[in-house]
Amino acid sequence: MGRAGMFFSVVAIAAGAVMYWAVTTPAGHGFRYSRVGVILMIVGGIGFVASAAVFATSRQSGGVRRSYHREAVDSDGSTVVYEEVR
Repeated sequence: MGRAGMFFSVVAIAAGAVMYWAVTTPAGHGFRYSRVGVILMIVGGIGFVASAAVFATSRQSGGVRRSYHREAVDSDGSTVVYEEVR
């Protein structure tokens, strides 16, 4: 999700707004673009909030450094070398 989800959510909100406010259809039975527009705006808003939450929690803070140790064995299999990688 993340940025791509936020982008598609904004596109859905914009398409829903166009369908709700800009598209006019003659009064009649059945399908109404304004209802679909409201549904798209609601789904887009929920998707945007969910994507923003995923994007915010997936980012690392700037002050945190992660380090780990790597093991390497010589070709004869006897020496183990520990390296700290940052």
